[in-house]
Amino acid sequence: MGSHFVMYIAKMQDNSRSAPPPVDVERFIFVVDGAVTLTNGSDNSHSLVVDSFAYLPPNFQHSIDSDTPATLVVFERRHSYLGNHVPELTIGSTDKQQLLETPGEIFQLRKLLPTSMAYDFNIHIMDFQPGEFLNVKEVHYNQHGLLLLEGQGIYRLGDSWHPVQAGDAIWMAPFVPQWYAALGKSRTRYLLYKDVNRNPL
Repeated sequence: MGSHFVMYIAKMQDNSRSAPPPVDVERFIFVVDGAVTLTNGSDNSHSLVVDSFAYLPPNFQHSIDSDTPATLVVFERRHSYLGNHVPELTIGSTDKQQLLETPGEIFQLRKLLPTSMAYDFNIHIMDFQPGEFLNVKEVHYNQHGLLLLEGQGIYRLGDSWHPVQAGDAIWMAPFVPQWYAALGKSRTRYLLYKDVNRNPL
């Protein structure tokens, strides 16, 4: 079916500034290393450090500036408008997001964006202790873009098994069976894009 979002790593250098996304394209940034400053059209600025994030609605004037080297993971997609539902600028950090219940599972889950109909995707942070794993093999219509932030493990996609470690990225197409187990001696944390609230057809 192909991907309908873009996921990339942005390596910002000394005194660098982002360009705007195309018209009607929304943007999500997550700071992996270093620090950046987000400035919007009204000259309000926000400092974003490691594990901080920002969602920029489509056609929202902004720039991302870095005085020193920084690494961001960036998601962009053409926003799927739905009636009068309008997404808003959202800024936060992982440690400020509440842990959500995961019935039947043992991993820890945080959602970084509101779950209201205005948003056509969400970003999840999922934590696994060594030896923990998904209790079910998942199959669903959602697309995923995943970046392993910490630790190591093994990911199953279809009938293939992939050893993964911090820094590895995965794209998961709709309806591809998927499963994960954390290996090693330290926590696994990964960041996961998931399209939501829209009919996939």
